[in-house]
Amino acid sequence: MLDLKFIRDNLELIRKNIKARGLTLDINLLILLDNERRKLVTKIGELNSARNENANAMKGKMDDSRRHYLIETGKALKSEIATLEDKLSHLTSRLLVEHKRIPNIFAPDVPIGEDGNVVLKVSGNIPKFDFKPKDHLEIGISLDLFDFERAREVSGNKFYYLKNEAVFLELALINFALNKLKLKGFDLFITPDVAREFIVDGIGFNPRGIESNIYKIEDTDKYLVGTAEITLGGYYYNTILDLESPLKMAGLSHCFRREAGAAGQFSKGLYRVHQFSKVEMFCFCKSEDSDRIHNEFLALEEEIYTDLEIPYRVLNICSFDLGAPAYKKYDIEAWMPGRGDKGEYGEVTSTSNCTDYQSRRLKIRYKDDGQSKFVHMINGTAIASTRTIIAILENFQDERGGVRIPKNLVKYTGFDYISPKN
Repeated sequence: MLDLKFIRDNLELIRKNIKARGLTLDINLLILLDNERRKLVTKIGELNSARNENANAMKGKMDDSRRHYLIETGKALKSEIATLEDKLSHLTSRLLVEHKRIPNIFAPDVPIGEDGNVVLKVSGNIPKFDFKPKDHLEIGISLDLFDFERAREVSGNKFYYLKNEAVFLELALINFALNKLKLKGFDLFITPDVAREFIVDGIGFNPRGIESNIYKIEDTDKYLVGTAEITLGGYYYNTILDLESPLKMAGLSHCFRREAGAAGQFSKGLYRVHQFSKVEMFCFCKSEDSDRIHNEFLALEEEIYTDLEIPYRVLNICSFDLGAPAYKKYDIEAWMPGRGDKGEYGEVTSTSNCTDYQSRRLKIRYKDDGQSKFVHMINGTAIASTRTIIAILENFQDERGGVRIPKNLVKYTGFDYISPKN
């Protein structure tokens, strides 16, 4: 979340930021609650001083009537302080709720508005077919790579079984990404698939209500994670870090998404599912390093999809589409020949610079010239298995109905071609 003093000192900037994100928030309510809190803190401080003076006055010699008066005065002060402290506690809780609703400030070069994402780069050669290309669902079923029907019976809609070569393909993509990140200096993790509510909330995911996109474990304070950003970001909760250099982490996890209301042609098959595997990049760094690290994460994502021979484009995400924690966000969209009537780009990665928005909630700091400062936190997708599998099946299909494996992936799969089953 943003520093409350910064909000008070920059109210017009905050209002413009909220409007540009397409949000409707009552910033005046936040200020009103903070004013009330300040008054209560001052009043409680004054009463505590009076109580201390009253206690000191009772140390000397005095007659019974004077002592009785001081005792009754002390009781009255104690009762009033307790009442005001209870009121302060409730007020502080309300203030925190409103405070958390205020999104991060976005970068000056973020496109403003709705549907305003800007294409920064287009890379790779879109394949040309001498036949009508199939979508991944048709390819995968004909090659016996996945089964949605049996998964629907066992687990429900938007779950799936990966089968045969698709199993090796997912594991190959994960190993390919992890090996590349290890060589780039990342520490590797397999993270828990569960996180406690205060961690989920600290990262900026809304864990409650109809807008929540993650699953709660009943009768607990725990949730299934929607991304390893949650578990990597929470790793150093309430810690002061030694940041001589940026701390880069890569985490493999399953990701669970409710995807409530997601439907339609572009959501079918593996594109929008309730569970998938993902390798996530994460970095804790000093404020002056976060822009550079963010650009490095984007370059790594581009390198991964270039190595996989998948055509893609890079988007600078507009203010309406930024999550609340994001200062700036880039998406990579891969070309998917079976998407729509003539092929479409579909999102496969994103990377966000969240500055110190998350670290304030999670109390993650570093020392700089003796001063305690909040770290900046950057996240990015290395590989989301399901959507990358879509791009591979659709871009490298052939007229026989088989699929070629990208050259840089063959040493991880152990095969270079998925043959037609007939």
